[in-house]
Amino acid sequence: MNQQKLGFWLLTALVVGNMVGSGIFMLPRSLAEAASPAGVILAWLLTGGGVLMLALVFGNLAIRKPELNGGPQIYAKELFPKGSNASILSGFMASWGYWIGNFAGNVAIITTFTSYLSTFFPILTSQQHAFTIGSLDVKVGNLLTFIICTVLLWGMHFIILRGVEGAGKLNFLATFTKVLGFFLFIVISLFAFEKSYLDPFVAPRYNEAGEAFGLLSQVNNAAVNTLWAFIGIESAIVFASRARKQSDVKRATILGLFISLAIYIGISVLVMGLLKQEQLIHSEKPLVDAIETILGPMGAYLLAGLGLISLLGSTLGWVLLSAEVPYQAAKQGLFIPAFLQENKKGMPRFSLIVSNGLAQIFIFSTVSNSMSAAFDFVIYIATLSYLVPYLIASLFQFKLVLTGETYRTATERLSDGLISILATIYSIWVVIAGTADLKTFMLGVALLVSGIVFYPMIPKPIEAIVKKATA
Repeated sequence: MNQQKLGFWLLTALVVGNMVGSGIFMLPRSLAEAASPAGVILAWLLTGGGVLMLALVFGNLAIRKPELNGGPQIYAKELFPKGSNASILSGFMASWGYWIGNFAGNVAIITTFTSYLSTFFPILTSQQHAFTIGSLDVKVGNLLTFIICTVLLWGMHFIILRGVEGAGKLNFLATFTKVLGFFLFIVISLFAFEKSYLDPFVAPRYNEAGEAFGLLSQVNNAAVNTLWAFIGIESAIVFASRARKQSDVKRATILGLFISLAIYIGISVLVMGLLKQEQLIHSEKPLVDAIETILGPMGAYLLAGLGLISLLGSTLGWVLLSAEVPYQAAKQGLFIPAFLQENKKGMPRFSLIVSNGLAQIFIFSTVSNSMSAAFDFVIYIATLSYLVPYLIASLFQFKLVLTGETYRTATERLSDGLISILATIYSIWVVIAGTADLKTFMLGVALLVSGIVFYPMIPKPIEAIVKKATA
């Protein structure tokens, strides 16, 4: 078996590529709607500080517990006595929820790709009748969208099967291109920045009922938006077992965070200086509107092209991550053993087929409104699948500090203890803020619990599985 490895820069590209996706193109508008310029900047500082603590936790655990691979959700089993039913069940359920959230999120990225592609090929939005299946009237635009999404999904599938290093290099190229593009956007924007557009720097925001929000409430509301910008910070730790050096995982996570943070803050603040606040709040395409003030109509095509590159890199990274999660969980004895199957390149063949096969089902949402509603439903309730693993990792780091396991000096325990406490506090706030709606919370819990149906498929004792996986 040819086991390829990921170096520092390829790991960093995975972190940046998975964090900086399609969301950046609409984030300036949602932030302007939630908070005044002062609130937006404070929200970025708060979120950046919290996510930095998480990044340090992920990096520390990758070095101190290198045998625990596959993502932050894996640590759930370590919160309970080793080999106990509670340990196995919690690890399985956390991996189950995180996996579902990943492959469902992939479809959102893939379908967004076609929306950017429609800038160059308007036929993708055509409402002309193509054919009818039963009561379903299929439009030309919907049919073409379905075909493109399907080709993109399975194209990524076969690229990944050729090996993690090759996929990592392609992701690096896409990530480097979009990072360069975003930094050029920032540089160009500096020359057209209008400071007066930030006035009033501190101003109330209003909800639909007309109630005013002060600065602190604005920071809280905006921070809920900014925290979603950092989903994917855990990408390097998911691929820790494929890293050339475990120390690269921590370095790649932290560098990836700072690169992403620089892009997000730079763009969200500069766009506020290119469009008046009222215009920005009501903009359907804030980055396009902003660049058009500088470069004219050509700016729309440049941004659409940058969006396509950004989404290609994100699609490759997230499809790769989606297959890796259940594969690594199975190696820990926490998932269905069939997911251990590999090809000659050491890639999780069965996991890729199942993950992408399920994603393909949701891609049918592009031709059917009923399927679209089902897809939106899964995305809506997958909130906890992303947020809970962050809390799990923070709690496990704190447990290591309390027990002293892997530590030699009191100074190390003190510094890591402080980091884990701050990361835990931030993670709890993230879970509360991200699931403030009771319906979201209850449906998210239902999504996690749904995996219990497949739990009996995990053979006992788990030692046999772990031995087979590491042989």
